[in-house]
Amino acid sequence: MKDLMGLMKQAKDMQKKMEIAQSKVADLSVEGQSASGRVTVGLMGGGNMRTLKIDPALVSSEDVEMLEDLIVAAYQDAKVKLDEAQARTMKETVGDIQLPPGLNL
Repeated sequence: MKDLMGLMKQAKDMQKKMEIAQSKVADLSVEGQSASGRVTVGLMGGGNMRTLKIDPALVSSEDVEMLEDLIVAAYQDAKVKLDEAQARTMKETVGDIQLPPGLNL
């Protein structure tokens, strides 16, 4: 019975840690860039874009397609950084807890 109580306490502790980690992940903010920083995209923890900055020198009617590609590249850069920051935050908060296969929190 003692083992069961200990296991339940561990599960509650893990749940609290996961809630803290998820809250921290939601608050993350990263920036991705393309064209040597002339196009910048800011993402929030959920992957939603919060900012888009474009150097006015890039805007002309002939360069619209290139600009679209640069925005996509900046978003992809920010998304990679966000995924890395989320993984780092989860590991720092939860530690090296081994989850069962298929359980991805």
